[in-house]
Amino acid sequence: MNFQLSEKEARQFSPLTMAFLGDCVYELMVRSAIVEAGSTPVGNLHSAKIKLVCAGFQARASEALLEQFTAEELSVFQRGKNAAGNTVPRNATPADYRKATGLEAVFGYLQLSGNTQRLEALFSAIWDMREELLLQNQEKTTKN
Repeated sequence: MNFQLSEKEARQFSPLTMAFLGDCVYELMVRSAIVEAGSTPVGNLHSAKIKLVCAGFQARASEALLEQFTAEELSVFQRGKNAAGNTVPRNATPADYRKATGLEAVFGYLQLSGNTQRLEALFSAIWDMREELLLQNQEKTTKN
């Protein structure tokens, strides 16, 4: 993206617009990290990506990051979480979908405001916790 907005300008976007962009940013970061980990058959790449891009995993990631969010990021997260639409994917709970939308809104906000260093720091924290978060998500899925 060739433009950078001020934080104030970025906050003017609706939370769902920020989440729309953040969904793409987050998925690109996941795909890049998986590819950087080494050459793998395409089917395995897709399977690895699906586990990290689903609403359940993103909800666990948002829960883990809550204390790391700045006040502004927390505000954007809450706006995204509260604005999540009524259409929930069949493999997600409404609560997980709302948290995932909040996380995507944060990623979109950081992208819009050009804060790539913070974006990379948050993603790095998620990537470093991914095995633990995958286990938490699997446990939560089997309970439901």
